[in-house]
Amino acid sequence: MAPPSPLPAALLAVCALLAAMALLQGARAQQLSPAYYDVSCPHVYDTVRRVIQAARTADPRILASLVRLQFHDCFVNGCDGSLLLDDGPAINSEKNAAPNNNSARGFPVVDDIKAALESACPGVVSCADIVALAAEVSVELAGGPYWRVLLGRRDGTTANFDAADNLPAPTDTLNVLRQKFADVGLDDTDFVALQGAHTIGRAQCRFFQERLDNFAGTGQPDPTLDGAYLSALRQSCPAAGAADARLNNLDPATPDAFDNSYYHNLLRNRGLLRSDQVMLSAPDGAAASTAPVVERFAASQADFFRSFATAMIKMGNIAPLTGSMGEVRRNCRVVNRS
Repeated sequence: MAPPSPLPAALLAVCALLAAMALLQGARAQQLSPAYYDVSCPHVYDTVRRVIQAARTADPRILASLVRLQFHDCFVNGCDGSLLLDDGPAINSEKNAAPNNNSARGFPVVDDIKAALESACPGVVSCADIVALAAEVSVELAGGPYWRVLLGRRDGTTANFDAADNLPAPTDTLNVLRQKFADVGLDDTDFVALQGAHTIGRAQCRFFQERLDNFAGTGQPDPTLDGAYLSALRQSCPAAGAADARLNNLDPATPDAFDNSYYHNLLRNRGLLRSDQVMLSAPDGAAASTAPVVERFAASQADFFRSFATAMIKMGNIAPLTGSMGEVRRNCRVVNRS
């Protein structure tokens, strides 16, 4: 028998590059620490919490919005605060990408947190760390789990509009969603747990309208939608246009409480977004690796909370800038040289 042919040199080079990148990302993540600001800005957590509590009084949606900001930041360029940058001479803001435009929100609250921290500890706390802290505080205030946020990220000086335009989308198939999470080092349990952030917050009609009337171009509703839930959604979003921004609760049972009700909804075919329900109901056995996790989290809120905290820490470790990389922005909306 002839020996197997060696791998092409180009393939070996790509494998070596990917391995090196994984090692570099791991090394950067190891430089993060929950104690990073203990000396330089000891009241950072209390400051973030105080500002968010005040914002929550005026806007009950803000907790979900701040959690979402970390997802949309970390999946593009890593957790570097690039999502916060406004348009500029050299910046094509990620805020203008389809998944963020008129959808991502909470930026003024980040500005308020940054202003409070600049007053107390000028030039110390990065915008990327503010995003990570705000997500944890928001989950905790909504009744969810607590975790010690790893800190020490620095802020990027560029944005990536094209990557932001390819964020996980509510109309993506399950295989596409799983691949997008895998591409940033998150496995199926992480994916299902992080989707559980939809236990709080709202979604605009435009993100699920096609499920009600013309699913996948069939002229029919999504067959996985519970009939009574479909009727309720049609009343909320009656034959709306593609830009309909009316809001619906992602979790109709307990819309403002961070709990495992979201997974019970999926078991009843009441996931609002296609990207929610496919974890349980994707056709042709595609959900074989995710459906058992959905069922596990529905059975145990404690299991969901543990897995969610673990996944958030892992997500927060996606390609952070550390050491002398990047900068600590004075204003989260613009790079310092501006």
